[in-house]
This record gives sequence, C-alpha cells and structure tokens, in this order.
Amino acid sequence: MWIRPIPKAVSQQYPIITQSPLPYLRNSVKTTITKARLTAMEAAGSDSDGREFKNAQEMWREQVGDEGDDPKKIQWYREGVAYWEGVEASVDGVLGGFGQVNDADIKGSEAFLNSLLHERFGDGGRNQHLVALDCGSGIGRITKNLLIRYFNEVDLLEPVSHFLEAARESLSQEHFVASDVHKATNFYCVPLQEFTPEAGRYNVIWIQWCIGHLTDDDFISFFKRAKVGLKPGGFFILKENIARNGFVLDNEDRSITRSDLYFKDLFRQCGLHLYKMKDQKGLPEELFAVKMYALTTEVPKKVHKTRSKVQANRPGIIK
Repeated sequence: MWIRPIPKAVSQQYPIITQSPLPYLRNSVKTTITKARLTAMEAAGSDSDGREFKNAQEMWREQVGDEGDDPKKIQWYREGVAYWEGVEASVDGVLGGFGQVNDADIKGSEAFLNSLLHERFGDGGRNQHLVALDCGSGIGRITKNLLIRYFNEVDLLEPVSHFLEAARESLSQEHFVASDVHKATNFYCVPLQEFTPEAGRYNVIWIQWCIGHLTDDDFISFFKRAKVGLKPGGFFILKENIARNGFVLDNEDRSITRSDLYFKDLFRQCGLHLYKMKDQKGLPEELFAVKMYALTTEVPKKVHKTRSKVQANRPGIIK
C-alpha cells in the first residue's frame, strides 16, 4: 500500500475534496446524522472499480472468507506481496509514482514525531537510548530520512525481499553516513500479520502506508502482539491514507483504505488510546487525505488549563 490517488470510479461518486472529509460531510446533514448512528463496520464502502458493498463485513467475507486458514485469506496476502514484488526498489516505486511527495511527507512526519518525543520523554529523549521499529519499511525511506536521526537504533520490518535488501544496502556503513550511536540494527523479512516484536524493545513503533494490507482481525491481533514490544511510555505512530467514509478496497494491490471512523473503531478493539492526531499537509489534491495517529496503551492524561485569578474574576460576556 502506498500514498495513492483516489480511484476515478470512487471520485465520481463524491465531489472532489482536499485534505479533510469535513467539507463534504458538512454539505450533507443527512449523511452526518446517518454516520453518527452507524458504527464504522456498518458503513458502506466500495472498491477501486466503483462496486459498492453494504458494509465491511460483506466485503471481507467475499475477499478472505471466514478468516482462519481460509484459502481466500492466504491468497489475499500472497497477491498483496506479489504486487510489490513487481515494483522497482526506488522512492518513486514505493510511493506509487508519486516520489515528489517524499519531502512533504518527511517534513510532516518529523514535526509530528518531534512534538511527541518532547511531550512523552521530556528532553526529547536525548538522554535515553531510543529504539524504533519501522513497519512496512520498504527501501528504508523513512528510516534513512527521519527515524535514524532521532533513534539510536532502528529495526526494519518488510515482507518484500528486494525492498529490504535495497534498504540494507542504502543504510550500510559504505553507503550511508551514520554513527555507531545511530544505526539500522535488524532487518526482518516478515509480514506484519506474522510478526511478534521482542518484549520491551521499542520506544516507538512506526507504521506507515502498510496497515491497509491487513484484514480487520489481523489488524487487531497485530497491535495486541505489538503492544508487548513497547517500552514503558512507548507509543505507536500510524500514518495512513484516509477514505472519506466507509472504506475503499484496492483490487490491484489487495489493500483497503479505511475512514477515520473505521480506524478509531479498530483502535478501540485493539485496546489503544488516541493520544494525538494530525493531518498531513502539502499533498496533491488528487491523493487520498493522510492522517497521523499517535496511539498509547494507557489512557492519556488530561491537561487541565487553569485561568489566572484576574481572568477568573472577570464577569462573563453575555452574548
């Protein structure tokens, strides 16, 4: 899965919007009320050819059967990996032909990560040995351009072997200037749905443009396993394409683009708490909106803002 344009068959069903689905929803009171009554799993969706599904359950039953070891589910994952095995190991390749968004993507991710490190670790983690896991790392684009500058160690997880080999080569000491205290350590050629991290190893688990390949059940089981890999105070960052509502199934690379509500429903089922979220800015209009979510295993502490005594004693303005 990658940053991608909204399929033509899907864009024709709704007016074109930019980074946020809110303008469209505001134009339809009926849609807003209906969505408020529905859970994310009950919302309708479509595929990249414009075919509509009543809900996610209908789509998943057709695509992967009844989960378990259903042959259809095995085929779903095989076809997803096979798609990427035919893609060039380059920035343009892993970004689906939109290599020009790399700089904006990294800039947005860095601002989000930097704020989180200072909030969660006080000094930004400078006096700690920080370790990150880059899930769906591809050719190591995010590790090389971002994570390795903030973390002492970064492990890369990627199921497509020629992508991972490209990452290993580009991050090797011969090709990449990195100190002994900032390095790529482990390279795991394992799919997300089969990976279990080492207990208590990671401060941050970064998951970008890859979780759409997982079925809902495997999404939940992955995060439940991955929780064990977090150090105390550690957190997940999930950065993903966002459907305007419901979901969009990609018939080509075997992935699903979920709506914000869909994601939040899954977070709840994973036992995760939304600590912070932010929209990615600076992307072309024809692409799906992209959001960044910071997720914790503990309930975020509420920040209570207190007014000064002078402000507190002022009479309120009657409007």
